[in-house]
Amino acid sequence: MSTDRPALALPTAGPDPLPWDTALAAVLGYARGRRSLRYRSPIEREGRWVQVAAFGYERFDRRPVPTGPLGDDDVLVAEGLHGRLDPDGWCAVRRALDDVQARAEAVTAHAAGRPFWELPDDELSVLGEPGTVGAALRDLGEPPDPHDRYVVAALHHRRPELVPLVTRTTWLQVLPHLREGDSGIAAVLHRELRANATAFAALEEAAAELLTHPLTRLRLHDLLLWLTATLRLPAAVALGQDTEEWRRSTAGRAPSTPDRSGQEGGVQPGSRPVIPSSRSSTGASSGTGTTGP
Repeated sequence: MSTDRPALALPTAGPDPLPWDTALAAVLGYARGRRSLRYRSPIEREGRWVQVAAFGYERFDRRPVPTGPLGDDDVLVAEGLHGRLDPDGWCAVRRALDDVQARAEAVTAHAAGRPFWELPDDELSVLGEPGTVGAALRDLGEPPDPHDRYVVAALHHRRPELVPLVTRTTWLQVLPHLREGDSGIAAVLHRELRANATAFAALEEAAAELLTHPLTRLRLHDLLLWLTATLRLPAAVALGQDTEEWRRSTAGRAPSTPDRSGQEGGVQPGSRPVIPSSRSSTGASSGTGTTGP
């Protein structure tokens, strides 16, 4: 594991740098964290407490990548992240995947085998349009509506090194950081990945060593941004610091420096995992668990 672990300067996530150890703990919490859920089947007189995944790693990131044209399997993958769709919503997302097939292929063609963070700046600038990755990504939907987020999730799962995973919440978080000439919010994400290349390379390497399914540095950025924007970062950090992977990664190392909240390791007093609301978004059924990345 790399010993070069600089803090991550992510203006979209807040004004202060995010300590590298805090970022790793948050990633481990996302991947391994569990929460309590009261469950009662129709044949049981009384319910019981069970432990379920707190976030979408098992339901989304670890799912096999479908092959062939975008289709039904891609909708199922996206539902693993954002929740079950009602029949009308499912049909709408399935039609949208058919409509977006050509644009998704255009993104891949423009990238020419390069991951998102290695693209030249011109690919994310209006000065290079038309025919750029940034223009193709913007055409996928900004801001993503309740159904667009399923489409974006499906496309990201196909190409996690190229397509940013954006929700309306993270889109609003990034929007104030746009600069003149940016092709869309992808340009902001690209700048932060390039500016923190060493830190994200180390985080990507550490996650690959500790987790059974590696996460690209683009996915790691998406994840840290979402946890911050939704105020779930302290909960994810607390869960991550309670994992066997965290104990292995920190064995023999000095304690981390206090994070931006002033608490060592990013845990705020009294923080606990956030239990998602049972209310669903438009087109999704209730009681599906935590939505988002």
